[in-house]
Amino acid sequence: MAHELRETVAGGLDALELHAVEREIVLTLVPGAGMVGASLTHEGRELLHQGGGLAAWVEQGKTFGIPLLHPWANRLERLSYGAAGRHVLLDPERMPVTFDGGGLPIHGLLHASPRWTVEHRQADRGGASVGARYDAAGDAALLAGFPFPHTLDLTVSLRGDLLTWSLTLRATGDVPVPVSFGWHPYLRLPGVPRSEWELQLPLVREALLDTRSLPTGQTRPAPFTQGPLGERSFDDLFPLLADPPEFVLAGGGGALRLRFEAGYRCAQVYSPPGADFICFEPMTAATDALRRGGEGLRLVAPGEELTAVWSLLVEGRPGA
Repeated sequence: MAHELRETVAGGLDALELHAVEREIVLTLVPGAGMVGASLTHEGRELLHQGGGLAAWVEQGKTFGIPLLHPWANRLERLSYGAAGRHVLLDPERMPVTFDGGGLPIHGLLHASPRWTVEHRQADRGGASVGARYDAAGDAALLAGFPFPHTLDLTVSLRGDLLTWSLTLRATGDVPVPVSFGWHPYLRLPGVPRSEWELQLPLVREALLDTRSLPTGQTRPAPFTQGPLGERSFDDLFPLLADPPEFVLAGGGGALRLRFEAGYRCAQVYSPPGADFICFEPMTAATDALRRGGEGLRLVAPGEELTAVWSLLVEGRPGA
């Protein structure tokens, strides 16, 4: 199967497109906006929620595409945390902190960082891929809020129907690095009413959350694992997943199958009432783990690394 890698422009920024030619699958990545997945089309139909577009994502952090959430996914309970022997106070005046509707810091500090550098690009009959690196050593604003020197090496590949995101965090300083990153893929089925979206969810335990959407420490059996989305809405944390951890969104003539391949221990499922998207969010640690610590927070020792991988299969002809 032929694959191509093309240079383009998205929202005034340089972008790269990965093409599976025969399947008409195109993934657009924007290195200068945090390596966000800005678009995923199949036969010209958009499979990612576009919200207010790339500009609204860059300028305001609005829902869009497939962004990386680093150094923490979801929320922190307050503007301070202690991890790996360091106490950190987050200062919105000096750091790119964003907040949820309740005023809690959310989704980390990296956001739409322009500091990613493309290290390699490749395309042949076997597939197409892009590799990019982020080095925290050159980012004073992030290090002020996450004082753990590290690099991130991201490889995104497309082979036929299968897309894969492989992210390696390496500790480059003399202190261990806490691991609490995640992703927020906003998936949709074009032309299929939300009420007809069919879900298969590999959920075992659901975390009970307080009124601020923070874990209470208690869990219960996952109340829903399969069936139509219908009128259901989600903003829920699942700290225990079935094996294999594969999430399925089906409708029309196919499905989107999102699988946690390695390194992602829990998931947030997010779809507000009436939204034209649903997120199956790969998370390396549970909500607020960076602040709470404990066994749920992994540390990468100096000179060591951790790789986390998730994939997305475009099966058949999802949508209508």
